[in-house]
Amino acid sequence: MTDFSASLQPDRGQSAVSIALVDKAGFDGWLRLQPPRTRAAVAAQRFKGEANALAILPGAGPEDWSVVAGVADVQSLGAWCLAKAAGQLPEGSYRLESGDPGAAALGWLLAHYSFDRYRSSETASAPRTLLSRDAARIGETVQIASAVGQVRDLVNTPAADMGPAQLQAEVEALARDFGTKAAITSGKMLAEQFPMVHAVGRAADPARAPRMIELVWGRPEHPRVAIIGKGVCFDSGGLDIKPSSGMRLMKKDMGGAAHAIALARLVMAARLPVRLHLLVPAVENAIAADAFRPGDILRSRKGLSVEIGNTDAEGRLILADALTRAVEETPELIIDFATLTGAARVALGPDLPALFSNDDTLAAALLAAGSAVDDPLWQLPLWSGYDELLKSDVADLNNAPEGGFAGAVTAALFLRRFVPETVQWVHLDTFAWRPAAKPGRPRGGEALGLRAAWRLLSQRLPAQRPG
Repeated sequence: MTDFSASLQPDRGQSAVSIALVDKAGFDGWLRLQPPRTRAAVAAQRFKGEANALAILPGAGPEDWSVVAGVADVQSLGAWCLAKAAGQLPEGSYRLESGDPGAAALGWLLAHYSFDRYRSSETASAPRTLLSRDAARIGETVQIASAVGQVRDLVNTPAADMGPAQLQAEVEALARDFGTKAAITSGKMLAEQFPMVHAVGRAADPARAPRMIELVWGRPEHPRVAIIGKGVCFDSGGLDIKPSSGMRLMKKDMGGAAHAIALARLVMAARLPVRLHLLVPAVENAIAADAFRPGDILRSRKGLSVEIGNTDAEGRLILADALTRAVEETPELIIDFATLTGAARVALGPDLPALFSNDDTLAAALLAAGSAVDDPLWQLPLWSGYDELLKSDVADLNNAPEGGFAGAVTAALFLRRFVPETVQWVHLDTFAWRPAAKPGRPRGGEALGLRAAWRLLSQRLPAQRPG
C-alpha cells in the first residue's frame, strides 16, 4: 500500500519552495505585481492562470525558484486542485505562499498513489512534501488518503489474488489492528444461515468457497451502525454468462466490499462513538455443475423466496442476506456499497454513484457531505410504482425483472424488501473504477462515495471518543 505520510508534513518553518496560487480571473492583477523576470518566465511558459497549469519562476539567486499554480478558484480550493502540480514537481518540500492547503492536501497526497504489486520495478517517484500549518488536520487527511489507496489496491488486484479468502484476510487484519475479532460463517453453516450467499458462491473452487465475514467493534451502548459491502470477487455472470467484454473488469465486482472495509477502518481509527457492524458477503459467481440456475427458487435468510430470473443479478442476492443479518441487531443506520448495476452507469456515468435511501433527510445529508468533499453522488428514486416489476408467479419475488427498465431502481427496490422502514438505510450503487485518468486519480480502481460516507458519519457522530 502507498505510504502517504511523508507527502504531508507540519510546517515548522523549514526550507521549502513557495507555491503561489492564481485563478484565471485574478491572473492579470497578479501578473502586474510581478517583477520583469517573473513576467518573462510566465510568458515563456505560456502560463495564463488556467486550472491545473503551473509555471516555474526564477528567484533572486541562481538556486532560488518558486512555483505558480493555476486553480479554478483561489477562494475555494477543491480536493483536486493541487493534484496535477504534485505529479509534475520535482522531489522536495513545498508550501503555499499564503493560506493553508486545506481540502487540496488530499489531492496532493493521492497524486503519489501507485499500484506496483506486479511490476518488476516500482514506478513511484520520490515524495513531494507539502507543508501544512493545520497540524490537527494532517492525520485525518493521511488516513483518508490511505483509505482511498486501500480501495484502489483491493480493486486493482486481479481475482486470482483477491478471492473470498483474501477479503477475509483483509477484515481479519483490520480486526487485529483494533483489538477485535472477525466472525466467519462458511460451509454447512453458511448454507443454513445465509442460503443466498451460499447459492451464489457454491460453484466456485473449494479454495474460493463463499463465506459471510463479520466484524463488530465499539461499545455496546453506542449507536449501532452497519456497513455492508458486496464482495463478488469475480463475476462470470454464472450460467447466464457475460460476454467477454462484460467480464473483463469483473475483478472489480468486490469494489463494494473494498469501500466497506476502508470506511470501517476510518471509523475505527477515528474512534467514533459507534457500535460498528461490518458485513462482507464474499463469493465468486462461477460456473460448474452445481451452479445455481435461472428458474431456481432460493430461500433467503429473511424467509422470502426468490425466483432467479438471471444468475448475473447475483449481487442483490448476497446483499439481501447481509441486510437481513444487519437488521437483526437493530441498527440505527445501514450503509451498503455495491457495484450493483450497469443501469446506474448508463444513467450517471462512471463518476457519480447512484444513491438510494428510505429516508430523504438522510439522503440530503449524504448528498451535502459528498459535495463538501468533492465526492459527488446523485440520488435516484426508490419508486414504489416499480415494485410490481419484482413479482414472480411462483415465489415471493424475482431477482431480475424482465424488460430491463429502471434496472438500478428495481435492484434497490429488491434490497428494500429486506430493510424495515424503521431503520435508516442508504444504498450506494458505485462503479469503483476510473476508466480514464485525471490528476490524482489514475485509471483503475477508485473510491467513489467513500469520502462522502465518511464525512456523513464523522459529522453525525462527532467529537467524543471511547476511552
